[in-house]
Amino acid sequence: MENTLLLVTALPVLSAPLAYLLGKKSPKTAAFLISSICLIEIALLSTIVPQVLSSPDHKYVESYSWIPAIYASLTFFADGISLSMAITTLVLIFAATIFSINYMQGKRGLAEYYALLALLSAGLVGVFITSNLMLFYFCWELMLVPSYFIIGEWGYRDPYRAAFKFFIFTHAGAIFVLLGIGAIFMLTGNLDIFSAQATLMNAPSDLVMWVLLSLTLGFAVKMAVVPFHMWLPDAHSEAPAPMSALLSGVIISAGAYAILRISLWAVLPATLVASFGDQFLHSLAILGVISAFFGSLIALVENDVKRIIAYSSISHMGYVLFGLSMFPCVEAIIGAVLHLVNHAMSKGLFFLSAGSLMRQLEIRDIREMGGLANKMPITAIAGSTAALSIAGMPVFACFISEFIMFIGAFKVIGDDGFYVLPTILMLIATVLSLAYALRYITRIFLGRAKTGEVKEAPLLMRVAMLILVAIVILLGIWPSFFVELIATAILPP
Repeated sequence: MENTLLLVTALPVLSAPLAYLLGKKSPKTAAFLISSICLIEIALLSTIVPQVLSSPDHKYVESYSWIPAIYASLTFFADGISLSMAITTLVLIFAATIFSINYMQGKRGLAEYYALLALLSAGLVGVFITSNLMLFYFCWELMLVPSYFIIGEWGYRDPYRAAFKFFIFTHAGAIFVLLGIGAIFMLTGNLDIFSAQATLMNAPSDLVMWVLLSLTLGFAVKMAVVPFHMWLPDAHSEAPAPMSALLSGVIISAGAYAILRISLWAVLPATLVASFGDQFLHSLAILGVISAFFGSLIALVENDVKRIIAYSSISHMGYVLFGLSMFPCVEAIIGAVLHLVNHAMSKGLFFLSAGSLMRQLEIRDIREMGGLANKMPITAIAGSTAALSIAGMPVFACFISEFIMFIGAFKVIGDDGFYVLPTILMLIATVLSLAYALRYITRIFLGRAKTGEVKEAPLLMRVAMLILVAIVILLGIWPSFFVELIATAILPP
């Protein structure tokens, strides 16, 4: 099909009003509509995979006339990285939607909830499959608005405060992204990422440096690495569990994807000043190490079931940033992108299992839990699988991506001695990850029961969690599909 990517982008937008109308009569029908759309989009993207793997440039491109006056075409593309991220996003949205049927049951305004979820999916997928910077910015902001209302309207405790904090921080970051995009158009007269990549080589390198810094700052806020993390713990812990799964699984990953795709690939080579490039990458490595330690240490002492997972997200974005800082090392970049996929699946599962606990127990403090493996076996399997994956244990997803990143780090150390200390520190951070994961499992699922009669989560919540459990284990045992797909976008054709 020639219009595959256009259809993938348009389907969730077109389904939003239909989901709203159906949701007025039957929220479950609206949820099944969105989950069906996700499956259709996954099937459409799957048809592109053989072409991406076999074509000489390993890309699939669709271009449509849009705004000729500013040389802007409506351009969609798919390569190994964007396909991996888009498919991951759709799998998570599918699982979150199925989970929502039982989890959100009885709450008000579910027609609006499912319509907003459809719009959010359009923004998320659009970020990964467009090469036009204007459309990229539209989708970047489209992620923000539905997220704000979902957090604010269906969150816990003081949700609009958390939603407003999320909005202010991420919109402030978006201003720096917009400045960077405007500067790229000023310097190149073009809004296409790949065309700008070549044209920027002729631009003044001092101006390109500022463009690089502006874009990376904006993306880092969305990625929520230290010191731009302040919005994340409140937003992730106060959002409803399906939204937390998407926030932590995909939305912050979009910031890492943008740093790789735009900052590092399109802009960094045009700085032409080797010392600046090294300093820039070393700074990313330092921020990655700080984020990994900060998130792990706070997660190790936190007692709120969702805030533990939220701080874990900061830590793992530190791993990704550390991997990206070794650009253009092939192994490090493959590991970093694969970690975005593996972390998304694992963290989505982590938040869904936490949502199951909170819904059934109506408590958040892990000190009040215990012995739940016998009472909630499926939730225990899901939570333990997610925690062990996040801890980097073998046979679970995150182990293999961390392992590949460290292979890249040892390779880079031979050329750049700076990475000796960061690599040692990141290895130590993996021990801290295991520590908070084991504490989480022990306090919640093992030991003496501290609650009364507790029932397992409803059927569709269990189904959603088991789907992600299977994927997390499969990715840990057989990561070849995504490794091969990602490698085609990084290795020279």
